[in-house]
Amino acid sequence: MLETLTVRDAVELAVVERSGFVESRHAGAAVVLSPEGEVIAVHGDADALILPRSSLKPLQAIASVTAGAALEGEQLALGTASHTGTDRHVEVVREVLTAGNLTEDDLACPVAWPSDANARRDMIRDHAEQSRIRMNCSGKHALMLRACVATGWATEGYLDPAHPLQVHIREVVERLAGEKVAHTSIDGCGAPVHAITLTGLGRAVHRIGSASERSPFALHRVAGTLVRAVRENPWTIAGPGEADTIAIETLGVFAKGGAEGVMVMVAPNGATVALKMLDGSGRAATLVAAHLLARAGALSDADVAALTAALPLAVLGGGEPVGSIRLGAGI
Repeated sequence: MLETLTVRDAVELAVVERSGFVESRHAGAAVVLSPEGEVIAVHGDADALILPRSSLKPLQAIASVTAGAALEGEQLALGTASHTGTDRHVEVVREVLTAGNLTEDDLACPVAWPSDANARRDMIRDHAEQSRIRMNCSGKHALMLRACVATGWATEGYLDPAHPLQVHIREVVERLAGEKVAHTSIDGCGAPVHAITLTGLGRAVHRIGSASERSPFALHRVAGTLVRAVRENPWTIAGPGEADTIAIETLGVFAKGGAEGVMVMVAPNGATVALKMLDGSGRAATLVAAHLLARAGALSDADVAALTAALPLAVLGGGEPVGSIRLGAGI
């Protein structure tokens, strides 16, 4: 059976300190790429396989657009999002579906409550039920469906790994990562998720984050358009108070977290970080990624300080801060 990095292959990326006592440690691996795409720092085993989870969404979105889903702006940005299910998110996803003569019933993602507390409270008050469009991956699924409509592929069964769309996505993942997919699993939303190395993920996201909309290559033009859409609409990628949205708003980076502690971040100059927390927790991932970019000279200390202040990193005792999540000794 294939597996990700082991405990022996990991380094301490972050710790949780409570009242002067280190209570928890987050071990994992990280790789840093220069603006030119060269590996300039490695922490832990960056050649280990990982499942990128939602950090794969930028690659999936680019593949869907190159397959024919001609979306722009906030609609395109929501195609790479793990959104919190607010009414604003749902409105845009519904617009994407309607423009393709699709409905919420065409979505194959699971039903869910919104993770946004206010939206969930309002739904409960109004006696509304869980729905597919509130699920955090509904934007990605709507984009996939639009690709099928544009290309003439069947919308039914669009999540089957053998479906032409999913075959195309896998090919785009391999092209951007510069390596073959080692294994295909099923993500929480039901879509295929492909195992690649952490370095391969970093390479792919660097190519996306540094792509030009004026490139002679369609894949790069789409990537450049996607990154601009996300940076111009940071609310789409997650939601108010969420780490990805905060990082994009505060630093101007391109950031996309994934389940099980995966994070990718591209600085405005193209320097890139990809990391995996071995315990699956993402609570320190944004902080670690930003610090690694700062060490690479891509972000200023003032930038990282502003981000740190905006993220929910305080450890509370009796409702008051008594400690914090901070960098570990491995970096």
